[in-house]
Parts: sequence; structure tokens; C-alpha cells
Amino acid sequence: MKQFPFLFAIFFVVLSCNGNGDDPTGEPVNKLEIKGADMSYLPEIRESGLTFFNEQDKPEEMLLTLKNAGVNVIRLRLWHNPIAPNSDFGTVKTLAEEIRSKGFKLLLSVQYSDTWADPGHQTKPGKWNNLNFAQLKDSVYHYTKKIVEEIQPEYIQIGNEINGGFLWPEGRIANLSQFTQLLQSGIQAVRDHGKGTKIMIHYAGFQHADWFYTQLAELDYDIIGLSYYPVWHGKDLEILKTNLTQLPVKFSKKIMIAETSYPWTFSWNDATTNIIGSAEQILPEFPASFQGQKNFLQKISDMLNANPNAIGFCYWGSEWVSYKGKDATNGSSYENQAFWDFTNSSLPVLEVYK
Repeated sequence: MKQFPFLFAIFFVVLSCNGNGDDPTGEPVNKLEIKGADMSYLPEIRESGLTFFNEQDKPEEMLLTLKNAGVNVIRLRLWHNPIAPNSDFGTVKTLAEEIRSKGFKLLLSVQYSDTWADPGHQTKPGKWNNLNFAQLKDSVYHYTKKIVEEIQPEYIQIGNEINGGFLWPEGRIANLSQFTQLLQSGIQAVRDHGKGTKIMIHYAGFQHADWFYTQLAELDYDIIGLSYYPVWHGKDLEILKTNLTQLPVKFSKKIMIAETSYPWTFSWNDATTNIIGSAEQILPEFPASFQGQKNFLQKISDMLNANPNAIGFCYWGSEWVSYKGKDATNGSSYENQAFWDFTNSSLPVLEVYK
């Protein structure tokens, strides 16, 4: 019996020595809450009939491969009334149910548009064109209420990359009062009906991010979400790290990389021009190779894992292979940044999630 205090003391010392976040083998422990991948094109890709392969070169459904790799959050975009039924409410709701049944959590990027929303495009839904401002706020509230009640995402973005505002022209950031009122309508709907859903405000890049979030200081949200792509947001990872460290402290929020990606080749697999196609667009320390893609994402993961206020990252375009055929001029501009190669085999980058 007298040995018990001694053994307990040894156990306590071992735990204390391991307080740096490493496991007893010396390997880093990934403590991130969100290890995500955007899979918004998945319904279309499934319709193509392509077969995908895991790291053992065995046929395996995309979501299962991600689950086995350690991905725990799937991100989906939601458009209001798109021309094609991709990313519409019904498709997203059905896919969300499947995602949750497979053990993932859901991050929903609500774009409050019928099409792509980003810093240069924030066109409000066509059905809302003739609404006055009071009606527009009401529509944001009730649309967001429907989303959180019926889809029940664990995480939700009120807008996507809203550097210049959203729901233009009324919600341009130049009209700060209206912009914040529209955001508040969406936020209030989540708080009223979201059952614990965490709210993200999503900004592309980090230049002027401090100013942007200062304008929103009175709003009740949970997560600062930044996009980071070297081609658009700079190649200095130390500046990125500084922003990831300072922003959550200043605004008392958690922070994550809501979008990032990296090429594993400069080649292509269809007739659609790729977004990334030259060394000038990427970081010199991470070449466009299987290992370079993996090392880039590992660097992002490590940077966040060492930050006490960071909760994770989400990779964009992970599924966007060239599924329309080699002659498609409207295919994928991202197939050289996906998580599957040109033979549809999964890539080493997925090891980052384990």
C-alpha cells in the first residue's frame, strides 16, 4: 500500500512531462476540433460513375476514404436557387444527412446567392431582387432559420468570403450599418433555432482582416474563418501565423483556416484551364508534388495545432477531379489540387489528417 503514493507521483510526472501536446512516442498530437474537407461537388461526381481508390489501391467511396483518413468535418456550399440543382437546398440537405450518418460533422457555407459568392461576387438571390431592406432582413432571418432547423449544421458561415459585404448592393461593406444588420439577421436566426450551431464569419486572406473584424465587433459569432491561398494571399507564412495568433486574442474568438489548397502537379487531366499552373503561384519550399502538397497542408495543420485559439482547417476542392472527361472545357480547374490523382487514387496528403 505504501507504494501507491510513489507510483501516483511517477504517473503525475509522466503526464506533466507530456504536457506539450505530444504522445508518449514523441509524435505530435493533433488536437484540432475541425479537420475538414469541402465536398460540394460530390453529388455530380457520383453521377459520373467514376471509381475511386484508397491508399491500398482498392475501390472505395470518397467519403469513406476521407473518414478512414481522419477527416471529421465535411464542408458544403449552399446556394439559394441555382440554375442547376447542384448545391441547392434539397441536394445539400440529403447529402448532409448522409454525412452525419457516416460520423462526420457538417460545416455549411451559406452563400446567400444563386451562384458563387466571394470577395468579387456577392449577388443576392434573384427571388429577393425586389425586396425593400426590411423585407431583405426578414428573408435572411427566415431562410437561415429554415437551414438550421432542417439541416442542423454543427458549424455555419453567414456568408462566404464577405470581405466587401454580401447581398449586394444593400449589404456592401461601404454601407456598414446595412451590412451588419443583415449579418445580425442571420446570426439571430441561428441563435434562436440552431441548437448549439457555431457561427463563423468568413474573410478571404488576412490583409485588412483586423480592420474588417473590428467593424463587426458588436456581433455575436464564434469563429473567425480565414481563407489562405498563396497565389492570392501572399507567400509569407510568418505573416499568416501572426494574424492567426493576434486576431482571436483581440476579438475573443476562435479561429480557423476555412479554405486552403495546394497543387501536387502542374499538369492537367481535362481541357479546362487550371487555376494553378506555374511555380510562381506557389511557395518555393513546397514544390508541386505529392510530397509538396502533403508538406504544405502539414505546415498549416502544425501552425494551427500550436495555436491555443485555433480550432482547425478545411481543404477546398478536395473532391474536384476532372469528372467530365478529358475533352471537357467546363470541367475542373482544380484537378491538380484534389485529394485524388489522375487515376482516381487517393494521395499522401490525407496522412495529415491522421
